[in-house]
Amino acid sequence: MCLATVYGKKHEDETILIRNASRIDVEGTLVRIRDIMGQEVTVEGTIVMVDLANSIVKIDCAE
Repeated sequence: MCLATVYGKKHEDETILIRNASRIDVEGTLVRIRDIMGQEVTVEGTIVMVDLANSIVKIDCAE
């Protein structure tokens, strides 16, 4: 199983949105992220980078 840490960036600030993400769904500008425990986070923005080797996803969050 490939799990990732998802980071959100707004302006110059980058924070961890969720750890151990197991699923990411994109619906237009909404990005829905679910972790292995079923916790779900939804943000408005775009995925700008996915690094599967290091388990990192970066999202550029909207205002």
